[in-house]
Amino acid sequence: MTPAPTQAMPVAHYWIKQRFTPIVNRYEICESDAAGQVGRMLAFAQQKRMKLREEVIFYTDESKSQVFFSFKARNILDIHGVTDIFDGNGQVIGQFRKDFKASLLRSTYYVGQNGLAEARGEERSVANAIVRRFTDISFIPYHFDFGKDDGGPVMSVVKKWGLRDKYHVTVYDAGYDFRVLAAMAVALDVLQSR
Repeated sequence: MTPAPTQAMPVAHYWIKQRFTPIVNRYEICESDAAGQVGRMLAFAQQKRMKLREEVIFYTDESKSQVFFSFKARNILDIHGVTDIFDGNGQVIGQFRKDFKASLLRSTYYVGQNGLAEARGEERSVANAIVRRFTDISFIPYHFDFGKDDGGPVMSVVKKWGLRDKYHVTVYDAGYDFRVLAAMAVALDVLQSR
């Protein structure tokens, strides 16, 4: 069971907003304060639809002149597949994967960073997970909590109600690279709709 971060003090907050366009999915990742006020943009991401392997490229800004980081699935349509997270130079800095068996009840992921143990993340509400599985209502919110085996929380991702996808991300562990956690948070949007 992934620990809920009820006692931990957050170290960072972010907003992830999806922009829907006909050809690509675009995401803005912005700073946030504890009250939820949106600050400066930290990264701009783009995902081409209809690719055989999931891939999202994150840029330093909307000009897309400099790659900040990215993620790409190792294999095509592999339910136990690993997705690698790369820095701007193409070096692997982390990875994430879905736990297919645990995800039959509620979606469960593992995210790892070079030099750190994997953090396990799962949907907090079993009821919401079941409703989402048996309906075609895409705007139902969800809440993922990621934590370490020792019980320490790492991150929570909360999808807000609305027709456009918007997520509030709270980071509790400063030891994790922003790029790794941001990749995982965006991947939730990409993968939960499948």
